[in-house]
Amino acid sequence: MIAPKVSDYEISPERGFLCAVDPALVELPSDLGPAVEAAADLPRTLLTGRVRAHLEQLPELDLTVFCAEAAEPALRSAMRRYAFMTQAYVWGEPVAPARLPAMLAKPIWALARRLGEKPLLSYSAYVLDNWGRLDPTAPIALDNLFTVQNFLAGQDEAWFVLVHVAIEARAGAMLAQTPGLIEAGARRDAAAAERGLAAVAAVWDDVNAIFDRMPQRCDPYIYFHRVRPYIHGWKDNPALGAGLVYEGVAETRGEFQAFRGQTGAQSSIVPALDALLGVRHGQDPLRIYLDELHAYRPPAHRRFIDRLRTQSRLRDFVASAGRPALREAYNACVVGLGRFRTRHLEYAASYIHRQAKDSVGNDTDVGTGGTPFMAYLKKHRDETAAHLLQG
Repeated sequence: MIAPKVSDYEISPERGFLCAVDPALVELPSDLGPAVEAAADLPRTLLTGRVRAHLEQLPELDLTVFCAEAAEPALRSAMRRYAFMTQAYVWGEPVAPARLPAMLAKPIWALARRLGEKPLLSYSAYVLDNWGRLDPTAPIALDNLFTVQNFLAGQDEAWFVLVHVAIEARAGAMLAQTPGLIEAGARRDAAAAERGLAAVAAVWDDVNAIFDRMPQRCDPYIYFHRVRPYIHGWKDNPALGAGLVYEGVAETRGEFQAFRGQTGAQSSIVPALDALLGVRHGQDPLRIYLDELHAYRPPAHRRFIDRLRTQSRLRDFVASAGRPALREAYNACVVGLGRFRTRHLEYAASYIHRQAKDSVGNDTDVGTGGTPFMAYLKKHRDETAAHLLQG
């Protein structure tokens, strides 16, 4: 069996699923200047209460040549700008529109098609491609990070994004273990599997410690009222009904388009580790929703997860090996994954479910992706714990 090389899937031990080039260092050509400026102005124009009027002054840029010739970091930089502007246009005023004007719709559609993603703000534009380092020679860590693009530019908004950035970077060391662990399982090499699992468990401790820091600078009330409203999508969202018309996009034939909103569930870390460890979940609305979200990840990351799901026989090997130390190392990884899910459940309760239900478009009963979540997050947490191997 040939295990996947993480570098073949736009993954590295130092960055995990984060983009290979620091987004803050990527420059766009001058003809995209109006879009760059309008995106940078969002913290000011959103406060006017008439952000749509400002965005409608954008020229309608033809990105055909840019999409054909630009390198991927530049494509992602442009996508980040247009994705934020699209979300601001839809959610920046009290009543959501039925149509996205062509000066936004045509560029974001072209960029999304070129990147193999969806034409709205996804986790990749919100987190993976939305950070910079104060010291470019220092690690990608919370004490050295800033956000590149914001909606309102407050501390809580930035911290929410940057905690996820730091988690993604640290998780790279876990992902780097996956080829060796797949090979160890296939060869039934207990010593190699135990070493790799011990390394994964140690990184889970670090990832969970970063996740624990979310409340330090991101307050639940501020998150719910000033961060969350802008990251919703337009599928299963009562505020938009059937979705959104992308004006000027010929292939849509003027029909409503409905896409899921940005959510941490679009991160590839948990599904990759589920696949590696053989953690499976029963069929339920959240499982169906998470399967749908797979299409919202960058194509290379989707392929990586798909390959892990096909190749990993690690759990079966550990269960049959009869080695207590190996079983304990595997269980430590499952516990780390379960801790992450437990914390996610706690944050969903405090940051969303307990907040006042005062906005149809900011409904506490559904996530930003547009699905009920509380009961099923608990179920998936419990299913993770059920995968602990007994002696």
